[in-house]
Amino acid sequence: MRRTARLLTGTALVVAAAAPAHAVGTGSLDVYPSTVTPGSQVTVNTAACGDKGSATGDAGAVGAGTFTLAPSSHEGEAIGQFQVPPSAQPGTYEIVATCAVGDRQVKGDLVVALSAAPEQVQPRGSVKTGVGGALGPGPVQTTAGVAALAVAAAGGTWLLHRRARGDGI
Repeated sequence: MRRTARLLTGTALVVAAAAPAHAVGTGSLDVYPSTVTPGSQVTVNTAACGDKGSATGDAGAVGAGTFTLAPSSHEGEAIGQFQVPPSAQPGTYEIVATCAVGDRQVKGDLVVALSAAPEQVQPRGSVKTGVGGALGPGPVQTTAGVAALAVAAAGGTWLLHRRARGDGI
């Protein structure tokens, strides 16, 4: 009986602790891309306004003015876009969205840079370290390596056997 009570109490505490994390109206303003060049298009979205919620965005800090965030096909998210003016100066700007219902405000940062962020390049091919791999460049070198390991293993075994017999090393 006591074990069941502890199990139920523990489960109730876990559910109670997790409830605020999943509550409607939590979140921030996500800015995509977060780093842009002047003249770029920016998309923002938030789940802070709840299901079918809309908001008014303010990108006045960067000089883009206001824009609308409307409910999107993503569950519970409002989405909007604005264009960074070509005259925008490099720096970090705060973008604000105010929900239509409840006047809740969420904020996100936008970084304006003179050049676009470098794209990540995926590596291709092998790493040129100067040391051969396990297979080496040919079967002759592979065979030589295996033979060297076999000789070392045999020699080690022989020495351990002599030591165990007491022959002295």
